[in-house]
Amino acid sequence: MSEHRATIRWSRNDADFSYKNYSRDHVWLFDNGFEVPSSAAPAYLGNPERVDPESAFVAALSSCHMLTFLALASYKGFVVDRYEDEAVGFLEKNANGKLAVVRVDLHPSIFFGGNAQPTQAELDWLHDKAHRECFIANSVTTQVNVAPPK
Repeated sequence: MSEHRATIRWSRNDADFSYKNYSRDHVWLFDNGFEVPSSAAPAYLGNPERVDPESAFVAALSSCHMLTFLALASYKGFVVDRYEDEAVGFLEKNANGKLAVVRVDLHPSIFFGGNAQPTQAELDWLHDKAHRECFIANSVTTQVNVAPPK
């Protein structure tokens, strides 16, 4: 098992702390020293030049699916040359009427090298297994769909 840590830092940079005026800009700090400039989504008064939590959530699901897919493909003897995904998350009201990322659609394009090319059935199995084994997907209630590339 492992632990994963992040430090989030925000500070008020203005005397005005009214809802429409305080800065949403903050930073995510990770143990390896990496810093990610972050903010709220622009729809929620955030800075469009920074990463917002909702987009990071979508990226985390897509990244986890990809990493699990790559491991499974490797075990099956397939050589993946390139993997791209145009993932889309949908912020909507959930069954309890609360705003949530209720669905994430993954649209992976995978380019295989080598002689062994997966059949459609093998590709479907790889995606299904990757979804079932993805740590992030197993941690959330969001519906995750794998669809053809956009």
